[in-house]
Amino acid sequence: AEQGDADAQFNLALCYEEGRGVEKNIEGAVEQYRKAAEQGYAKAQYSLAFCYYNGRGVERNIERAVELIQKSAEQGDADAQYSLGVCYEEGTGVEKNIERAVEQYRKAAEQGYAKAQYSLAFCYYNGRGVERNIERAVELIQKSAEQGDAD
Repeated sequence: AEQGDADAQFNLALCYEEGRGVEKNIEGAVEQYRKAAEQGYAKAQYSLAFCYYNGRGVERNIERAVELIQKSAEQGDADAQYSLGVCYEEGTGVEKNIERAVEQYRKAAEQGYAKAQYSLAFCYYNGRGVERNIERAVELIQKSAEQGDAD
């Protein structure tokens, strides 16, 4: 981590955040997440986003959180794509846009992300942001359920 390795910085941040092998230190976690995120490390961007979203170790800043989620989503991180979809669906930190929400849910669902499959199924079932398609909705719900999604 001291040599600037983003993977090591991310893992050190996790240790600080969870108190694994070191004393729990959320500010230390944020510092390491930030270092890795600045190098374009998608998981660190996503983790740092949630620190900003929840005000953990930093001042709460929804806009900064969404900006980091977007960066991570652009790199193909399914967690971030799903979360960005939720932001667009709810209008959190961005203008509400159900079509963009569907686009992000679809990207995460294609990677097998169960919550995104369920959210996309809901959109298809209700015709939200896509043409209503009950068969597609059922197919997505089955995929989600097969992975153990309780919703």
